[in-house]
Amino acid sequence: MNEKFLLLPEEKQQRIINAGFKIFARFPYKKAPVNEITAEAGISKSLLFHYFHNKKEFYFFLWKKVEDISLKYMTEYHCYEPDDLFEAMYRGMRAKLKIMELYPDLGTFVIRSFYEKEPEIAQEVQRLYAKVRHENGFSLLKNLDTSKFRDGLDLDMMQREMYLAAEGCLWEITQSEEPVDTGKIEAIFTSLIEFWKSVYYKGPFSDQEEKGAQHEHHHD
Repeated sequence: MNEKFLLLPEEKQQRIINAGFKIFARFPYKKAPVNEITAEAGISKSLLFHYFHNKKEFYFFLWKKVEDISLKYMTEYHCYEPDDLFEAMYRGMRAKLKIMELYPDLGTFVIRSFYEKEPEIAQEVQRLYAKVRHENGFSLLKNLDTSKFRDGLDLDMMQREMYLAAEGCLWEITQSEEPVDTGKIEAIFTSLIEFWKSVYYKGPFSDQEEKGAQHEHHHD
């Protein structure tokens, strides 16, 4: 599938992919005009359908690119290696800022697609969305040092809460008419990560250290 497209120079591929992300991010699937995608990409409609059989195939090709791009940069930035969740999140933030630099509308495309109601694609989108979220969450949590977290914490619920909050924050940022400011995004997400660290990690003392401190106090 899409062999002809993959033979194109990388710069031309990226231009067409970015055009797809941009238009599908702005319109619901059914109303997304193919003419605007091709105009943005600088190619003819017939040429787009030479590479992809139809609009639906192109749409899900873009979804496959989301998975490939995410894996590529999350791996390059070593996001899955730390045993500290928030260090992994800092690395993930830097990877995503790099992705935004190369594919400015990818994040908005993903978020809009989550709310897609078109029966022709909605069920498959939800399956893909759940797959990406599960894989990212599993990769982040599998090496985790859980001793740093507050006792009794539901880690799956915590990860879901942070994921949805981050997606909502990104959606709010990208809805602004102003150009995307990656420095501003980095500052916002840094403050979010620090907040989550203060909420979910234990205080200055671990339980064991605290018991030791109390024990010494009793002997004074």
